[in-house]
Amino acid sequence: MASHRKPRTRILQSAAGRRGAVGVTTAALASVTLLSQSASATPSDDSEEKPSLEEVKKKVDGLYQQAGAETQKYNAAKERSEQQREKVDGLLDRVAQRTDKLNDARRVLGNYAAAQYRTGGMSETATLLLTKDPQGFFKQSHLMDRMTSQQKDAVTEFQQRQKSANTQRAEATEQLKSLNTAQRSLKERKQNVQSKLSEARELLSKLTAQEKARLAQIEQEKRAEAQRKAKERAEAERRKAAQEQREQQQNEGSGGSGSSQGDSDSPSGGYAAKAEKVLSYAKQQLGKPYVWGATGPNSFDCSGLTQEAWKTAGISLPRTTYDQVKVGTQVAKSEMRPGDLIFFYDDVTHVGIYVGDGQMIHASKPGDDVKYEAIDYMPFHSAVRPA
Repeated sequence: MASHRKPRTRILQSAAGRRGAVGVTTAALASVTLLSQSASATPSDDSEEKPSLEEVKKKVDGLYQQAGAETQKYNAAKERSEQQREKVDGLLDRVAQRTDKLNDARRVLGNYAAAQYRTGGMSETATLLLTKDPQGFFKQSHLMDRMTSQQKDAVTEFQQRQKSANTQRAEATEQLKSLNTAQRSLKERKQNVQSKLSEARELLSKLTAQEKARLAQIEQEKRAEAQRKAKERAEAERRKAAQEQREQQQNEGSGGSGSSQGDSDSPSGGYAAKAEKVLSYAKQQLGKPYVWGATGPNSFDCSGLTQEAWKTAGISLPRTTYDQVKVGTQVAKSEMRPGDLIFFYDDVTHVGIYVGDGQMIHASKPGDDVKYEAIDYMPFHSAVRPA
């Protein structure tokens, strides 16, 4: 009996031991697996959810530039929509006038028909005069012979009025289709601008206080570098102006005529007078907020400010940067004068007004104001002298 119980005890102990060992081993393996998964997952999750500050800045700058591009496209779409609306309104007015005249002609025909009915003559003519195609009926020679000259003139006038009214209605219908297309484009551009700005705000909102402070420091350093270059440019401009003045004095002393003071291309000529008006207006707008699509008087976008400023000098600029860059005479960066328009980025999506000494006044970007800025703060594209 003992020999039978002893192996059984060993089997039970062995089974219990194995169960305990398996339980410990399984728990240990599970812990190791979870720890190893956590260790390998944490860095990649952080890197995906938390881009570096440099990446955020690059992304935000890019979104603001894209928003600027979409703003210019919005401005162009808005201008087309307004022009189309004016054209449609004019056509609808003309359609109304043509309809009134057609109704007058129809009443004349009706009077003739009624008169014939009362006198009992040509009842068939009276009926057909009121049809949509009176000419078809009057092709019958015996009826045409019996019509008076006045009646024939009334039919001819009715047909001409009807044809003119139909033509105007068809044109108005086509223009309304074009207006609807322009308005859809305007809505799409507006949504694109809002989308870019919302994305930029969302990225900035995720930054910590320390990151925001560091970002502000990076911006400050960038502006400081731009100001350093502006001082160098200002010094170069002063040397150039002094040299030109000496040369002019030498010419006058030697009996030379010197440069024409009334020449519109002379710094003291007509262009300078216009530029003075432009700069005076621009300075009055300092501190007003940037609002995309705005042309004043309480807010501006970049091309809205330049358009309104040059309007004070009697120069009508197009609405967008894409068109403003084509106006006037292109000038080299080293030859810019106060009042010149200065454009930025490869896609020509920003513009400011040069004030001299390497500085400009511009409507900066959403969340910012109309302000002075060193021209080297953004990548230069070209400069234009509008007049």
